[in-house]
Amino acid sequence: MTKSEISKENLLLREDRNAVAYLTLNRPEAYNALSIDLMEAILFELDALDRNPEIAVVVIQGSGKGFCAGHDLKEMKATPTVEFRKKTFKTCSRMMQAIVNLRQPVIVKAHGIATAAGCQLVATADLAIAASDTRFATPGVNIGLFCSTPMVALSRAVSKKHAMEMLLTGDMVNAERAVEIGLINQHVMTDDLDPATIDLAEKIASKSPLVLKTGKEAFYKQDDMNLTDAYDYCAQVMVENMSFKDADEGIQAFIEKRPPIWTGQ
Repeated sequence: MTKSEISKENLLLREDRNAVAYLTLNRPEAYNALSIDLMEAILFELDALDRNPEIAVVVIQGSGKGFCAGHDLKEMKATPTVEFRKKTFKTCSRMMQAIVNLRQPVIVKAHGIATAAGCQLVATADLAIAASDTRFATPGVNIGLFCSTPMVALSRAVSKKHAMEMLLTGDMVNAERAVEIGLINQHVMTDDLDPATIDLAEKIASKSPLVLKTGKEAFYKQDDMNLTDAYDYCAQVMVENMSFKDADEGIQAFIEKRPPIWTGQ
């Protein structure tokens, strides 16, 4: 097991356990609000992970009492310039797209609260698991600031009417409701959150890393296509996938009733 601390102020912590990398947002005094420095630290680490074939899954979690309260409004008030605002939202947009484009599947492990851009992180991740007492919201409308950028991820994770309800009311959504509308995959008791996340991450990490990369990339590409184009594209992906050594090994292992041995080729 290796552990590294990212950024001079330790705003982001990283711990690798076998093939799973755990990134911890580390601004507990601010409910892990997304300052520019924190977002840039996340971007830096995602870039490093994207080039690391030894890591199969990435988990993003938060320290302290909550997962993430969204953008750092105090920071934005302290620098009330158009240029700073543009930099803030551009950096955030780059970060969210980096998660989608990352070769590894990303799991968010949420607790406490996940609001505004924190809710956006949850919606952006490939999978999300939360403690049963976690609450989610896009509450910008309550302070005169519509959650327009969180809307991009939210509207792609849940149905339009559920997204609009969250965006227009700003109301908190509990974990049970978050599962119902598709914002998260599951919720568990707080004491079970760590082991449940580890089990999920390690189950996925046990698959071929090349197949995970191929599947994740294909999922998001076909999602933007019409039905005919999606089938044509995915059929070609299947043809290419069948040529992988890992596919040959997996099929042979299935026939021989043994665990496969992946090489990532």
